Amino acid sequence: MILVAGPYRSGTGDDPRKLEANVKAMTDVALHLFRAGHLGVTGEALALPLVEAAGSTGPGDSIHDEIFHPIAEQLLIRCDGVLRIGGRSEGADRMVAQARAYGKAVYTSLDDIPPAR
Repeated sequence: MILVAGPYRSGTGDDPRKLEANVKAMTDVALHLFRAGHLGVTGEALALPLVEAAGSTGPGDSIHDEIFHPIAEQLLIRCDGVLRIGGRSEGADRMVAQARAYGKAVYTSLDDIPPAR
C-alpha cells in the first residue's frame, strides 16, 4: 500500500477547480499504482468525505484542520511507503518526513517503485 502525497491546497488560493485538479492528479497516480499491482491510496479520498460530513465550510476551517491531515497521518502508519508527486506542498513534505521517520520507503517517481509481489 503506497500513499500518494502531493499538493492539495498549495498554490490554489482554495479555488475549487484547482483543488479538484490536485485531487485528480493524485487519484490518477493511485489508479496507475493499482493497475501495476499495488494499492495506491490518498488521504484526500478518506478525509474529504469526512470533512464534508462533519460540516466544514471550506479548506482551512477548524473542522477541515481537525480531520484532513490527521487522516493522512493515520493512513501513513498502515502504508508501506509514500510516493511524493507534484509541486510545493507542506503537507506532502510532512508525509515524506514521517515516512522516513517510520523507516518506510519514499519514492519520487513511478519508475522508482519496485514491481508488485
